[in-house]
Amino acid sequence: MSLRMPEPDAAVLARRAEIVRALSAIVPGEGVISHEREMRPYESDGLTAYRQLPFLVVLPETTEQVSRVLSYCHEHGIRVVPRGAGTSLSGGALPLADGVLLGMGKFGRVREIDFENRAAVIEPGVTNLAISQAVAHEGFYYAPDPSSQIACTIGGNVAENSGGVHCLKYGMTTNNVLGCEIVLITGEVIRIGGKHLDAEGYDLLGIITGSEGLLGVVTEVTVRILKKPETARAVLVGFPSSEAAGECVSRIIGAGIIPGGMEMMDKPAIHAVEEFVHAGYPLDVEALLIVELDGPAAEVDHLLARVEAIARECGATELRASTSEDERLLFWAVRKAAFPAVGRISPYY
Repeated sequence: MSLRMPEPDAAVLARRAEIVRALSAIVPGEGVISHEREMRPYESDGLTAYRQLPFLVVLPETTEQVSRVLSYCHEHGIRVVPRGAGTSLSGGALPLADGVLLGMGKFGRVREIDFENRAAVIEPGVTNLAISQAVAHEGFYYAPDPSSQIACTIGGNVAENSGGVHCLKYGMTTNNVLGCEIVLITGEVIRIGGKHLDAEGYDLLGIITGSEGLLGVVTEVTVRILKKPETARAVLVGFPSSEAAGECVSRIIGAGIIPGGMEMMDKPAIHAVEEFVHAGYPLDVEALLIVELDGPAAEVDHLLARVEAIARECGATELRASTSEDERLLFWAVRKAAFPAVGRISPYY
């Protein structure tokens, strides 16, 4: 059986050629991709079970180009799907067979860093990790940290309202985005929020965050940056069952302790990531908790002792606290490698 796509008819080819010419005039150079082979990398996001070749791919570089592309598509009844890095697992960047895929990867600049007001203004193609790297020299960081933070972009984070291991204490993307520049499907450019205090009226920024690009295309984001805590330590806690680990989570929160981060993995996930990263995770447990406490050193030591006591009451069979910053980062690096680790052992389709 042939796996080739059916050949489009003459009318479709003529319409495609017309649209390519129009959009190439707006985004010159290599800004429009129309050949099947070159569009294949855009046919899905991280959820590769669902694939669809787009009608066209357009890669703008400026807000003006985005505005003109959307205006043209609106005028001619062409649907548009915005795309960031394509790392999400929700199908949020899945193309349409009759639609333009608008890739925002060329929007990769950090426009402004305002340490005094604890804010950074960035373009949507900047990766999540790059924000923290851009402000690290002054002891700041950006709190939301999805597992794909080395690759996922802030535009996609806004579209998906991404979280991460530290969202328990510091919130999701919606809690850390202060403002956005957005282009509507008509081509109109609007600004919502900014470095000022929240405006009265409807929470439009809250509606935009998590809307998967359905309400507009984000071309600039203002995010909140935080001062790094004085101390942060993580502890690995192994349990004989997932139920025991869940009970430990409940008791930690019930005790009024809000960890900087807390994640749980079952036995298959533990084995997958340990074989991938080799960080010394215990392999004889059924469930593993990673609990991180941050703040002043004395507070962290006190809370760590309380967490360890609660864990023992819940039947923990393994307890290992980080003794250095490198070890703490290694604990989390292993957890964040879960997706590629599982992908490594998954059958290929």
